[in-house]
Amino acid sequence: MSCDKDAETRHTLDCFRDRLKRLIQVEPLLDLLHFLEPDRKDRIKAKFREEGNISAATLLIDEIIHSKNCEQGWSRELVTALETVGCKHAAKYVLNSPPEPTEEAENDSCVRLIDLLQLTLVNMKTADVCAHCRVMGLLTQEDQENILKLIENQGNIGGARLLLKRLVKNEAGWFSKFLQALEDTEHHELVRELRGEPCNEDGEAHKSSPVTDKEFHQTATGSLRKTGKNSMSLLPPVLSANSSLLSEDLDSSVDSSGLGACADNEGEYLELALSQVIVPLVEQHYKAEFGRFLKHQYSVERVSGASQLKISFPQIIEQNDIIICTAQILENSLAKAKNGDEDGIKLSQFTLMVIDECHHTKKGGVYNHIMIRYLKQKHQNQLLKKQDKSPVPLPQILGLTASPGVGGAMSQQRAEEHILQICANLDAFTIKTKTFEEEEAKTPFKRIARAEERKEVIPLNVCHRINIMKCVISAPLVWDHNLLTLMSFQICIGFFLMLNIKENILKNDAAKEENQKVRVCAEHLRQYNEALHQSNTIRMSDAFRFLDKYHNEELKTKSIADEEGTVTITDTERFLFTLFKDNKAKLQELMGKPQYENNSLAQLKTNILKEFSTRERARGIIFTRTRLSAIALCQWIQENPKFDEVGVSASYLIGGGDQSVVKPMTAAEQKDVLNKFRDGQINLLIATTVAEEGLDIAECNFVIRYCLVTNEIAMIQARGRGRAEDSSYTLVAEAGSGVAERESVNEYREKMMSKAIAKVCKMNRADYEKKIREFQMQAIMEEKVKIKKKQQKGMMKEPPSKISLSCRQCSVFVCSGEDIEKIENMHHVNVTTQFSKLITVRENASLQERLLDYETNGVIACKNCGQQWGSMMLYKSIECPCLHIKNFVVTYGSKKKTFSKWSELPIKFPAFDYTQHADLLVEDSGEEEDMETD
Repeated sequence: MSCDKDAETRHTLDCFRDRLKRLIQVEPLLDLLHFLEPDRKDRIKAKFREEGNISAATLLIDEIIHSKNCEQGWSRELVTALETVGCKHAAKYVLNSPPEPTEEAENDSCVRLIDLLQLTLVNMKTADVCAHCRVMGLLTQEDQENILKLIENQGNIGGARLLLKRLVKNEAGWFSKFLQALEDTEHHELVRELRGEPCNEDGEAHKSSPVTDKEFHQTATGSLRKTGKNSMSLLPPVLSANSSLLSEDLDSSVDSSGLGACADNEGEYLELALSQVIVPLVEQHYKAEFGRFLKHQYSVERVSGASQLKISFPQIIEQNDIIICTAQILENSLAKAKNGDEDGIKLSQFTLMVIDECHHTKKGGVYNHIMIRYLKQKHQNQLLKKQDKSPVPLPQILGLTASPGVGGAMSQQRAEEHILQICANLDAFTIKTKTFEEEEAKTPFKRIARAEERKEVIPLNVCHRINIMKCVISAPLVWDHNLLTLMSFQICIGFFLMLNIKENILKNDAAKEENQKVRVCAEHLRQYNEALHQSNTIRMSDAFRFLDKYHNEELKTKSIADEEGTVTITDTERFLFTLFKDNKAKLQELMGKPQYENNSLAQLKTNILKEFSTRERARGIIFTRTRLSAIALCQWIQENPKFDEVGVSASYLIGGGDQSVVKPMTAAEQKDVLNKFRDGQINLLIATTVAEEGLDIAECNFVIRYCLVTNEIAMIQARGRGRAEDSSYTLVAEAGSGVAERESVNEYREKMMSKAIAKVCKMNRADYEKKIREFQMQAIMEEKVKIKKKQQKGMMKEPPSKISLSCRQCSVFVCSGEDIEKIENMHHVNVTTQFSKLITVRENASLQERLLDYETNGVIACKNCGQQWGSMMLYKSIECPCLHIKNFVVTYGSKKKTFSKWSELPIKFPAFDYTQHADLLVEDSGEEEDMETD
């Protein structure tokens, strides 16, 4: 009977060898194993001294399994010895009584966390913690003596490392006892780190009851991201060789699952993490997650458009293990490799790609461009295998999202197809997610704050004046001033929306017909429309200031004097400037009357005051639609003493693109605001949708969407910014505006999405793989057709001499297409002397970008009318005026057309000849020096 037991133990040791080699403490164990011959023990001890405990444990297991001379009953002796030296967890495996899979996964999460936070934990008061752990049974007497001896010889950190190594070898349940030991020895900050709890502004941790290992496992990722809402439990199943989609609401969990995936991925090459949204999120991933927890094990670097690294992307990849970058940078490098450029990279250089916010993996998106390359190579690999050739290595894909959405689906079937399409785009083998009920249980408290419908409409005298403008531009619409005052506000705004469409048509037609009067009037009309939109969102005074600023800046632009004269101001412009000036007093009078202010603003005020009055430490985000409204709301809050009384400290966060009338924020400005919000210097952030995705502030406890509803993805993303346990989510909506109704539609779509995900998860494996293959083959074929059409279009492209450009506003001739060259197949520049005589250069701080080879630091404008034409780019020390096609009318043969993108033009422009232009500049400078010498 004893022989059978020993044979069974050998088999058990072989089965659990990988687990046991990490749990066995070899050195103290050997002294108690009398069934092993002395020479075997000596070999194991030598292995321990040379290669460490794991290698020695591996050799010990091999010696026991293959030994033929062990006396009967040795298995009982081994179990007793393991229990004696404190390796009770290993003893259970030897007895073939391992923990349940869920318990084992929970314990593994605890071990992984200790490993990730080791650099922080080694600073604890080791001797004190050691004493408490000994009392709790986590250490043996011998363990304690060895730790104290190591503290004496190598210092506190050396002892702490041994303590941590010893702790993780205990059976399940050790983590909660360790937390209690840290709490008892006043390591509150370490406890906060391990539990994932927010801290007070003075740095002290909130007091809370001890957590069990199971509770920790349910919030394990939060421990990495300082939030209690996570699912590290979703991670182990996806860490296989197959690609996966991980979806969960409140996306702090999915970000940290990506962190865990990188930590567990053991490839020979590199890992890669992607972030698609704004540059500060690359910094957030680097500082708060990957860099912080993995830098002691891997070389981690981040790359974005604001990167200060002055080396090429391939070099960065070669020198680091984990890269955090924007998706566009990766796509640009992959495209370069496709074109044979040495500065390109290949997907085969990576073993893991973590795609954050993977719901963007759809047609036209940069993520999808990357994944199309992946799918084409995968398809090619299948052909290579059939030919008995080696396939090209491809990385594992881990897609992370809080909400894949339903893609505008109107039925459950369409929603399921949308989920399958995203899975196909990501080549996902499986989806891991929590159920809708589990997510709903931790979703922030939601309410809709309805403001009364606006009863009054402002009898804008300026509307009567716009009627004069319409007469000037011969439009068939005639407004009656009295009728306008009786219209409901919503109808009035709808009428202006219709007029805005007409204005855009007028502007384009005017440019093509060279009708400057119509062009100027249409532009001014657009500004009045924008002011009316603002009056429905913010204060009347803000709308007035917007108009006043526009007219002042336009008047200043038209009156700038330089060495060669002034920009021409037309009679139409003079009439419109005078029109506004004559009506300023009336507008200022109207904006001072409270009955004309919108009720939504009053409702917003009530909600902000409530949040800051009822919470001990309120910190929240208000989302609004436009940059103008974000800035105006911030100013309104800063000027109102009521907000100051409750401790509101507000700032705004807007995007960095230059497609708005508002100066964009630079990456440095965005980073500064986010750091202050994270540190608590700012406790109320007014943001556009740029902050909806990925922003992770653990202390944020309320979110308000101000008259803003888009789709279900944006709703879930915005709601997820509330990280704290008692978070709230409020939608401020005016009655009758349709905002609240659209929110209800999004809630229905969210439920539809959850049902669709659950249905896809339950699909038969064969049916799932068949659908995925169908979608992938469709994507590959569509890409091939697209490339073929592009090639055919390229073959049909005509020479640049076929076109000429003229100013969109004043119609002055600018240049022939023959004067235009392309830099990096992207930037269209004109460096001719003749062109330089037609432009003025104005500084524009919002355009200042520093990239690897070039920078933009100014705007170029028409010297005749002041119309902006593009930007001044410094490319490798050569000033290159960069033209934006939307600012010109293109004469193509006998027809005049307007374009929004250069790619719409069927013209093939030559590449910029840097050497030629550099030589000309050197010659010119040489002639100038000779003249000075003469």
